[in-house]
Amino acid sequence: MKSFALLFLVAICGMGGLGQKLKPKKRSNGEEVNFRTKTKDVCTMSVSGDEEMKLRIECKSQGMSYWCEFTGKPSVCRAFRNNPKLYWNQIAVELRKLPHACESTQVLKTTMCQKAPTEALMKKTAAGMEPEDIANEDKSVQKTSTSMRGAGKSSVKKIGKPPMLPLIKPTQQGRGSENETEAMKLAREHCWESLHGFCSYIIGIFRG
Repeated sequence: MKSFALLFLVAICGMGGLGQKLKPKKRSNGEEVNFRTKTKDVCTMSVSGDEEMKLRIECKSQGMSYWCEFTGKPSVCRAFRNNPKLYWNQIAVELRKLPHACESTQVLKTTMCQKAPTEALMKKTAAGMEPEDIANEDKSVQKTSTSMRGAGKSSVKKIGKPPMLPLIKPTQQGRGSENETEAMKLAREHCWESLHGFCSYIIGIFRG
């Protein structure tokens, strides 16, 4: 009975040790770190990747935003594998000492990985900047809409004026029709009914 109890305890302890072995290590991948530079730029640092990691920094400073990316393999450093969160905190501390998080350095170094191979260093691979202010963009949009409204009003005024039509003088055709009417009247007064057409034709020739 005692031997059975001992075996049961050994089995429980073995399962507990196995659970501890299978427990995943804490990782800093995906976490964001907020910091301010020496010139009070508000920045955010995020990390992604496994063996080759990418560090992205985004900052805002007085109506201007800029960003940059660093890549490297800090996992070759033993100190990083033991405590990756401390590694990225040291990176953030170094960035706080810089006046500009993206222009002031090309390589990010830490004290805990000074003796690590060069491939462990985080080197800058890309950078960008957006100097245009959002308020200036809104003002330009308002100016554009105002100018378009003014152009619309001027075009409406030009189209609204009706064109002046020239006066049409009576043509000779109108006068000819008056002569034919008078000729027909005379033909009815002086000719037989059957000859009205012929008489009006002759009278029209003499009057025309």
